Amino acid sequence: MKQKSSFSNFVRRFILSEAFKYLFFGVLATLFYMVVRALIFALVKDATLSAMIANVLAILFAFFTNDRFVFNQKRQGWFKRLVQFFVARLGTLALDMVMAWYLVDTNPHLIGQFVGDSKTLVNTIEMIFAQVLIIALNYLISKFFVFKDKKID
Repeated sequence: MKQKSSFSNFVRRFILSEAFKYLFFGVLATLFYMVVRALIFALVKDATLSAMIANVLAILFAFFTNDRFVFNQKRQGWFKRLVQFFVARLGTLALDMVMAWYLVDTNPHLIGQFVGDSKTLVNTIEMIFAQVLIIALNYLISKFFVFKDKKID
């Protein structure tokens, strides 16, 4: 019985941990980003534009979930954190746009040679690769530069 209780306590602590919550809401933000980007790309066939618009919307989504649910910030000072969050995420936005421009719009054959030069598949593969890198960078930025004070008790 004691082992089962220890295991359930471990699972409970893990689910309530900041890292798990960041990952959970990060996955939601990434899915949100990917759906928005895919929809916009389907309409305009421009990976750079679709990445930019999807990023802005995903940054807003991520801020509100990180502020409230992941890093448990007090309500006061949220606008300053929003500005910091947006400024901090401009770097990963630029990285995403450069990767989309270089790997999808300018040199699609780099990835396309493996998927029959389908620009839609190239866009999807680049998007997934970029998001894995961006999630890791965004956690570090959020943890150490934006949500570092004023926790809700």
